[in-house]
This record gives sequence, structure tokens and C-alpha cells, in this order.
Amino acid sequence: MLNLVLCITLILQMKIFISLLTGLVLLTCGGPKAPNIKIKTGVKGNKITTGTQLNLSLNTSLEAYKVNYFLNDQPIENTHLFSETKLGDYEIKAVVSHQENTYETTTILTHLASDPPKLYSFELIHTYPHDITAYTQGLEFEGDLLYESTGLYGKSTLRTVDFNTGELLTNKPLDAAFFGEGLTLFDDLLIQLTWKAQKGFVYNKTDLSMQKSFPYDQSKEGWGLCNDGSQLYKSDGTEKIWILDPQTFNEKDFIQVMTHKSALKNLNELEWVNGKIYANTYQFEKDVVVIINPTTGAVEGVVDFSGLKQKVKQHPQLNVLNGIAYHPVRKTFFVTGKNWNKLFEVKIVPKS
Repeated sequence: MLNLVLCITLILQMKIFISLLTGLVLLTCGGPKAPNIKIKTGVKGNKITTGTQLNLSLNTSLEAYKVNYFLNDQPIENTHLFSETKLGDYEIKAVVSHQENTYETTTILTHLASDPPKLYSFELIHTYPHDITAYTQGLEFEGDLLYESTGLYGKSTLRTVDFNTGELLTNKPLDAAFFGEGLTLFDDLLIQLTWKAQKGFVYNKTDLSMQKSFPYDQSKEGWGLCNDGSQLYKSDGTEKIWILDPQTFNEKDFIQVMTHKSALKNLNELEWVNGKIYANTYQFEKDVVVIINPTTGAVEGVVDFSGLKQKVKQHPQLNVLNGIAYHPVRKTFFVTGKNWNKLFEVKIVPKS
């Protein structure tokens, strides 16, 4: 009799254990397994331009299902006419209801520029001396005074320069823990980025005394920086250019920089000129600057600076073109490179 009671007890305990284990498995797996549902957009390669007509459907064998489509979490019809102006990646999501189950699946649309960029070259106006030890990251004019940010750990600086002679007027080293990056002048303040420390610095423009620092928000790195007089634009090595509040330095929004073929990454030094963003491109095959629409992210122009690098002293530390500053009175651009011994004044002209 005792053995029978023990046997019944063990069976009951086993049933309870199996029930708990089954519940745990279902909880861990998140309920029923979703069938292999994919979204078909009706667009080749999921690459689109403004005005593209989507024809959304599913490749599913489910019967009598209901589906709702979303574009970046906003509901759309399956025949959505893509009229968004900002370029870049957009998420299409399908929420599928079948019997008592609900499934979700997503795909990515890449919104490209409608037109290829215009091609530009340059006219060399004048050549000036430049500090060959400067790993140039950012250039900025105020009148005829040139501000420069330089990089490398243990060698990063913020400086003022007499561009006519190349003489350093002031030279403020950064702590060796920081790798200096882009620079912009906003009101009476100089704002300098660092590369991987996720920190920027704010200085008084007159004596380069540091006023405060600020952390990065969503972006992980600091590359280039410019401003349009009301907000800051910050590149981070990806195709994104972040739009920052100049008071709080919060990242409010971003654009994604796109050509008519693909995203454009490695955007380095930035300069705001007449409503456009001019950006150096780091480690490209050619020394080029791209001209970006700050509203859409479209690359509207490419400036070929081939040949300038051959005009500077050739040495082991010589690196890429980087550093672009616009002189609004002279209406010319000043460009140089990392460890270049010359600063070039140029005019940008259409390529013949």
C-alpha cells in the first residue's frame, strides 16, 4: 500500500514538472513559431527614388489572413506612392493576422538620390605654407584668422594660424587620451569633436580657454562638424550626418547621405557653404569633396582634387586630403591634408 501511494505521488509530481516545463518552453519561444513570411515590394532590389510606386504583397501559403503594412511604423496601403524626401533606409513592416496568431516580418527599402552628382574640378589660386606635422582634422575661418583642429593621440591640438605664413599664433594641446577631430565656430564659441572618446569640447574663441565638454548622444564617434547659424551638423564615420542643438548638443535628427547608387560613408571634415554641406571623404581612392543637400542627404556634387597631393612634400607620414574652409569675403576655398606642408586656395568650377 505504501509503495502504491509513493508511486501515485511520483506520477503526480512528474505531471506537474512536465506541465511547468512545457509552459516555460512556450514562454521562452514566444508562442507559436512564425511561418516563413517575406514581404515583396514590387521594386527591383528594394531600391527606390522619390515617386516610386510600391506594390506590397506576401509570399505566404497562409489562407484567409489579414495584413497591415507600415513604413517606419506609420500605416500605409499596399500600393503606397513613396513621396518621402529624406534619403536612406526605410523599414517596411507587415503585421499578419491568421486565425488566433499574429506574425510580424520586415524588409528594408533604400531610398536613393534621383540624379547622379554633378562633377567639379578646381582652379588653383594660391599656395601657402602649412605645418607638416599637423594631422589636419578641421579648418575654420573668421575673417583672415584660421582655426585648425589636429588629430592623433598625444599630438592633437586646437590652434590659430596665420594662413599667409603658416605661423602658429596659439597652440592648445589636448590631453593625450583624446584624438582631436572636426571643428566649427558657432557665435563666439569653438566646438571641437574627439574621435572615440564620445566627448566634444567647447572653447572661448578669443583665448581658446575651455568652457565645457559635452557627451555624444546616439552617435558613437566624432568625425566632422559644421553649422548653418542655427544648428550643428556632425558626421560619425557612417552615412549619417547628425543634426545637433547648439545649446544642449542633443542629436535631434539625422540625414543619410546617398548617391544615386548607394550610401556614402566615411564623411570627414564638414563645411557649410551657401546652404550646402561640403564634406571630405576619408580613405577614398581619389581625393574628393562631396556636396550634400542638408535636407534630403543627396550627394549633389563631387569635387575632384586629384593632383594637389602631388604638389606637397612626399614623406612617410603623408596622408589624405582633409581640411576644407570657405573664405566668404574672398569667395574661395582653402584645402589641405594630413601632414601636408602646403595650404591651397582654390575656386571650385564645373568639370569640363
